[in-house]
Amino acid sequence: MKKTAAIIMLILGILLTLPGLGALAGGAVASAVGTIQGDGYLTSGTSRFSVSSYALTSPRADSIGDDVPGRLPFDVGTLRLRVEPVAADKPVFIGIAPQADAEQYLSGVHHSELLNIRQRPFRAEYRDVPGGNPASPPADQRIWTASASGTGAQELTWNITPGTWEVVVMNADASAGIDVQAQAGFRSDLIRPAAMGLLVGGIIALLIGVPLLIIGAAGLGRHTVPPAPSPAGTAAAEGLPGYPARLYGEIDPALTRWMWLVKWFLAIPHFILLFFLWFAFAITTIVAGFAILFTGRYPRALFDFNVGVLRWNWRVAFYAYAAVGTDLYPPFTLKRANYPADFEVDYPQRLSRGLVLVKWWLLAVPHLLLVGAFAGTTGAVWRWQADDNVFGSTYERGSGLSLLGLLVLVAAVILLFTGRYQRPLFDFILGIDRWIYRVLVYTALMRDEYPPFRLDQGAAEPGWPAPPLPPAVPPPPVAP
Repeated sequence: MKKTAAIIMLILGILLTLPGLGALAGGAVASAVGTIQGDGYLTSGTSRFSVSSYALTSPRADSIGDDVPGRLPFDVGTLRLRVEPVAADKPVFIGIAPQADAEQYLSGVHHSELLNIRQRPFRAEYRDVPGGNPASPPADQRIWTASASGTGAQELTWNITPGTWEVVVMNADASAGIDVQAQAGFRSDLIRPAAMGLLVGGIIALLIGVPLLIIGAAGLGRHTVPPAPSPAGTAAAEGLPGYPARLYGEIDPALTRWMWLVKWFLAIPHFILLFFLWFAFAITTIVAGFAILFTGRYPRALFDFNVGVLRWNWRVAFYAYAAVGTDLYPPFTLKRANYPADFEVDYPQRLSRGLVLVKWWLLAVPHLLLVGAFAGTTGAVWRWQADDNVFGSTYERGSGLSLLGLLVLVAAVILLFTGRYQRPLFDFILGIDRWIYRVLVYTALMRDEYPPFRLDQGAAEPGWPAPPLPPAVPPPPVAP
């Protein structure tokens, strides 16, 4: 297969597989939403709303479906609102009316408009509209499309129709001071058909996209000339300490003081391409996992493609954020290049079928914890909270600067002020990068050898020479 054809197939495969997975996930969520409630409603948690004014109104909204006919042969959507006063003996009123009519009724009346709701912890934001008291109780008005009033819990059910609507909550006697517990629910006859459509569409997209992606990746892998037979294949026999995945990087002797400030911006084209390449990497790794499980071999073309993705990523990382060790712009290629950063992995002739099931998660846990400590965020805070709403438990995570990022930043600041990249700091940074990439190789099923718990520092792997640096660019001739 020609390289151009392989690239086209890879692009088409990614463009079909990405939305296909999204549609499949959306269909699964919609199916769950359609069946999660016994009464057919998707409900929110119960929240307390308390204002000192005479009325509480919903946020201003745009019109709903002006181009939708008033009656359809199916239920577009049904809204259910439940309101219960905190004081059990206090009658409450809830109603839905056209927004213009509701605003006319509340014109000159002191009321509160709900602006926003924040969860964890719950907090409602209001806009206070000054005014006086209502001229009459809300139930006396003829503006309500749907309403409910009385003591205890009140429930309103409304079939959503085109227009601009407003929800109003008041005390039934139009007195000031509203204090209620409220819950909203929604159901629609469209959820299940939409879920089925998303599922079918996602499956079709994957059935077409994944083979195209695999064929394209394999074609590019065949065009990625693998490195010459590496001495790591005979490392054990020769007593050398090398691991079958080797990472190299050397400081650019012409490194400038300030270039690192803009490298992240200059590397944006690489980041965009790497996003799609990493997606392809994930798909090809899954396919390779099944191939290993049944044959004990990693398909060579996919292996070379995945090594090329790792190599490309390392060159960009070395240039922009994980070492900032060179000002030479990374090449747009999966192949090995004459660049001061390189990465290679020896192809395994056989792989364990059993290990493929456990090494990428269970056996790799100790390394993943250490890599998380190196490349994860420092000072990160996790919080898990269970709610009574339909979405169940949620989590939040704080962010910070990674240890690797902090070391690179320190090295870059020293470079800015002194014009020199401190060699001991560079060697330590390369040791962390090398550990991370060994774990990447292991969890991506590319080797069975367990990564060593060893911080091999320095530009080259221990026992192996670094590849040659690119030739120095001669200065332009001086005009006579």
